[in-house]
Amino acid sequence: MADEQGADQGAEATFPNGADNEPQVMMIAQYVKDLSFENPNSPAIYQAPEQPKIDVQFNIGSQQAADDVFEVMLKIEVAATFGDTLGYAVELVYAGLFGLRNIPADQMQPFLFAEAPRLLFPFARRVVSDAIRDGNFSPLVLEPIDFGTLYLQQAAQQAELATAEPAGEA
Repeated sequence: MADEQGADQGAEATFPNGADNEPQVMMIAQYVKDLSFENPNSPAIYQAPEQPKIDVQFNIGSQQAADDVFEVMLKIEVAATFGDTLGYAVELVYAGLFGLRNIPADQMQPFLFAEAPRLLFPFARRVVSDAIRDGNFSPLVLEPIDFGTLYLQQAAQQAELATAEPAGEA
């Protein structure tokens, strides 16, 4: 037992303080990058007899902002129609700055397009709900999204397309 403890301490000694080789992820900031709320048919829309049909669209983008710093943008678009009439439209780009150091290249995309959006989503969801409520409509509570599964599905689709293209050209 004493030998095992000594071996563990020896392993720790090979990585002196200040060694900078471990993967590190840090959220530096999160913010509303762009927000738009439109209520083009007010005040008549408040007298609409039916419930609105809600359409929600998501998009994720990423760009390098500096060395080891990436901006991830979660875009949410919501449109509510009452029959053929637009009740409201919300567009939000909610972003976060993430510091990423010593992340393997094969793990960078999954983090930027699955994990980072998962971290940003609860805050973006609140901004959208508050904007809709402030427009005097019932708040919209967006269900949680499994960004990891969506990322894997999109990666599989892109792999299918990549393997199908050469066969189509021949």
